[in-house]
Amino acid sequence: MTPVASRYTHADLKCSLSIHRVCGYDTESDLICQEKRKCSGATLLCHETIGVRIIKKGLLDLSMTSNPEKHGSALIVDDDAAILTAFSLLLKPHLRLVETERDPHNIEKRLKTISHDVIFLDMNFAKGSTTGEEGFLWLNRILKIDPTAIVILITAYGDIETAVRAIKEGATDFVVKPWQNEKILATLSSALKLRESQVELAASRNREKVLSADLDQPFHEIIGKSTAMLQIFETIRKVAGTEANILILGENGTGKELVARAIHRFSMRAESSFIAVDMGAISETLFESELFGHEKGAFTGASNDRMGRFEIASRGTLFLDEIGNLPFSLQAKLLAVVERREITRVGSDRPRPIDIRLITATNMPIHEMVAQKKFREDLLYRINTVEINLPPLSHRVEDIPLLVEHFVQLYGRKYQKPGIRVSPESMRVLSEYQWPGNVRELQHVIERAVILSESDSLHPEEMILKPAAAAHPDNAADHSLDEIEKKHVEMMIKKHDGNVTEAAKELGLTRTALYRRIKKYGI
Repeated sequence: MTPVASRYTHADLKCSLSIHRVCGYDTESDLICQEKRKCSGATLLCHETIGVRIIKKGLLDLSMTSNPEKHGSALIVDDDAAILTAFSLLLKPHLRLVETERDPHNIEKRLKTISHDVIFLDMNFAKGSTTGEEGFLWLNRILKIDPTAIVILITAYGDIETAVRAIKEGATDFVVKPWQNEKILATLSSALKLRESQVELAASRNREKVLSADLDQPFHEIIGKSTAMLQIFETIRKVAGTEANILILGENGTGKELVARAIHRFSMRAESSFIAVDMGAISETLFESELFGHEKGAFTGASNDRMGRFEIASRGTLFLDEIGNLPFSLQAKLLAVVERREITRVGSDRPRPIDIRLITATNMPIHEMVAQKKFREDLLYRINTVEINLPPLSHRVEDIPLLVEHFVQLYGRKYQKPGIRVSPESMRVLSEYQWPGNVRELQHVIERAVILSESDSLHPEEMILKPAAAAHPDNAADHSLDEIEKKHVEMMIKKHDGNVTEAAKELGLTRTALYRRIKKYGI
């Protein structure tokens, strides 16, 4: 078998005294070899099973560290052929593609042909030049062509000032000749990871743009053309661009969270997080920890520092759903945070500033609760700079056909029944029904009907609706709100044979919120 080194010509290996300078060798005695072969003053290691290695204390080892599943590409731009050769020998075992270029004027043509993951760029090309200005010139041109390019500058005349300027002007890293191979490979690894992150981020943003374009037509799932809904849309447009705190009122299933998300999407904070918190699902003992966070060791089980929802939502929107369920004893703590715009983690005495847009919602008669001393009046004034009252579905009957068509198409696609339609008789039945569960109930009814249907048309018998008595609990005017709620909860639990999960789902509540009502009413 022919030794590997014998397959390379003098031109391929560029074994001149300059390669000693590139790799940091001073004399031939620095080179360790087995089957020696001289080539213009450089000694190469030749072995059938190892490959070509130029070694100085283990600095350059190509084949022993190569990755059989190579990925990534690099372009090396330098006017010194010896440097290009040494760089190529170092990088090829680690990359899918390595290209070299001696003339920087060809960079633009190369970048239009292929987008490299990493570009190694020399800073001096003219003979005798040591200022590095050429490197900055070509760096700027590369970034104009591809603003996301990962460019690593190389120079034999580096100093701290030059390195700082390189990073400021857009270089990813800065390498000084003669280099250490471990440093080059570590820099390459970091650059490839950064490139992968950029590619993933770009793909994610593209997906988000497509999704956002779909979501924002114009208010995504807030579907309606009734006068009541057009007024809601107009209110959203007016308040979204402000920093006003919003209180959304409405029955279960009317779409309070959808309205909150729409306000966020059209606000100045749209690029930041939207954090939703179900206040009914947070126990009193965990209230402060969940909302304000805690320090390590603050209580048993607090093994790490943890940010609360207010901190997580920083610069974004915090949506507190079911605010009416917040116990009176905890309302003062929430009020203090809203007023001072700062939180203090459990176990800490250091206040932390917060920057959030607050949106709250409830299905409770919150103004009546204030009159009954069940909700703090001062807290209400802090959270309801603007109130949005969502009408029940029974008050916007003209929107029912639009909603029905939307859900039929949605679940037709989901359950692979794209041609399914609603019969005229079914549409009449759906339009005359009172919908105590509002849009959420309509959505569930349509989903079940699509699943159970064996034809392309949805018929009335496939619409599983609540009995009239359920839709109109005994003369509601003769009972208090608590009595009405208790009867409705009892009815749902009975309907689902004691299955709390299913009852909570139909009521539009979390299991925790339903358990609290069961305890409250002694059911």
